[in-house]
Amino acid sequence: MSHEIICPGLPASWVNAWLAAVGVTVLDERIRLHWTVNGRPTAVLSAAEISPIDALVESWPNEEFLADLPIAEHWRGTDPVQRKVSVKAFTQRVSMARGHPYSWTLSSTMTDLCVDKNGEVEHAPFDPAGPGSIKWLHHRVTKLQAYLDNLEIKLQASLMGYARRVGDNGLGFDYTRLKSSGDTMEKLTDPVVETLAFFGLRLFPVRGNGVDQRLDHRVSTGKRQRGWRTSSPRQNELRFHWPAWSHPLDFTGIDALMDVWNPAHRSTWEKLGIHAGWNSVKFKTAAPDKTRAFGSERL
Repeated sequence: MSHEIICPGLPASWVNAWLAAVGVTVLDERIRLHWTVNGRPTAVLSAAEISPIDALVESWPNEEFLADLPIAEHWRGTDPVQRKVSVKAFTQRVSMARGHPYSWTLSSTMTDLCVDKNGEVEHAPFDPAGPGSIKWLHHRVTKLQAYLDNLEIKLQASLMGYARRVGDNGLGFDYTRLKSSGDTMEKLTDPVVETLAFFGLRLFPVRGNGVDQRLDHRVSTGKRQRGWRTSSPRQNELRFHWPAWSHPLDFTGIDALMDVWNPAHRSTWEKLGIHAGWNSVKFKTAAPDKTRAFGSERL
């Protein structure tokens, strides 16, 4: 018997929700993902013999699980990994994590193929810096779990789109957390969506040109994360591109689809089962504001 739920709380046009829907398939391999075709594309989760929500409750990361992620600050006797990560600490951690099922938490957030002038590895666009108590990515996703008592109820609320948001910065790039300049309210995020989005990062490793800016700080590192490309030959700005598809896929199927999909080749979309696509729009701030966020624009 197959179980299927439509998730109005995960619209494909919201990049964090799209990453979260993909993250569902990473967290639980029994779950498949596709998107509604009519109106605003929305995530549809399906699984055989079990409700997708029940499956997620079973697979949800606990404190011990998160502490054993290779991206954790302290891990198996290696040098600490915080926001600023030296090449030595990174390569030591990668070597120790080889063969670990969650070694991708390193490769999807940092790369030693881009080394800055301070000898530190560069971070992916989806691993933005944050001031003060926001700290680094693993700390952020771990902190979110404090809001997730009564997990089944909160999962249901988030997927259905009526969850109450919490005063937290989340992963640090959700545009829906932002407020107007005159608004005194704190930033609000959905801890379920943000946690799932973290696991969605598995599909998007970050790479570089092998440049070490300690040798010449004028040379570009060529940092690029999978899925980021220019929208047209006339534009230099890299934007994240993502699709909505109509056939249920597990994690490996989504991975393969991202390999073959080219947003610029619209004539191939239908053959791949893709009916919509978007690119990211970077939130622009005035100095010295360093807020990071990505909205979306339909292709």
